[in-house]
Amino acid sequence: MLLAFLLTFTLLTGSGPMDSALSATEAPNTLRAAFTVELQSVRARRVYSFDPRKTGDERWQVIDWQGEDDELEEVAANWAAESAPDGRLFPDDLRASLGRSVEVNDQGHAWQMSFRHTPSQNDGEFDVWAAQRLQATAWLDPVGERFLRIDYTLPHPVAGPEGGKLTKYNQSYFLKTEPRWGMSYVSGFSIELEARAAFRKIERRYSANVVKAEFFFASAEAQEDFESGRSAKPQLMTGLDGAGR
Repeated sequence: MLLAFLLTFTLLTGSGPMDSALSATEAPNTLRAAFTVELQSVRARRVYSFDPRKTGDERWQVIDWQGEDDELEEVAANWAAESAPDGRLFPDDLRASLGRSVEVNDQGHAWQMSFRHTPSQNDGEFDVWAAQRLQATAWLDPVGERFLRIDYTLPHPVAGPEGGKLTKYNQSYFLKTEPRWGMSYVSGFSIELEARAAFRKIERRYSANVVKAEFFFASAEAQEDFESGRSAKPQLMTGLDGAGR
């Protein structure tokens, strides 16, 4: 009983090793990424590449195409239409999403942190709706001081935001650390959804896996500003700022 008590505790957001981990997710807006991503569902697989240094249709290109899935096509089209598709690789609103405190369960190899997702300015209507109903869990490596993954799970069926009933919802984000500047980035995500509406069952399952990523700054001046600013701060206090991505 005492052991269980010692392994479970409440932690203020931004304290302990969490501060360094959160700072690593707060990349300056001048940090960009060229990447190759594999999107996959039960029926189809797509591989795309994006490079913000290119122009026109060359910025987002199809590398591989297998199977047919209109919903997967829509996911890819919406991603490609964004002004900065590489923005999805930077989880820069995680600090705000965690709220004021988290419940920590020390699993030894990682901290399992339960929290109620707090909507941020980047969240849409569904995110706000989901925040009230989903259980959120973050996994943190307390030694490396980096987040490993973020999970959102629906604990029980609920009425959907547009009618019907949402019976299952699982969403996970997987994080890795780029080696040069030590910043965390989203290396993949998965979504599993089941719903019932109008006497029919709706199922959606797809995933994204960033198989290659190259990080760089928008300019040499931006890189110099970042590196000089970070070297002037204590290593565990690396709050980062920058101009628009």
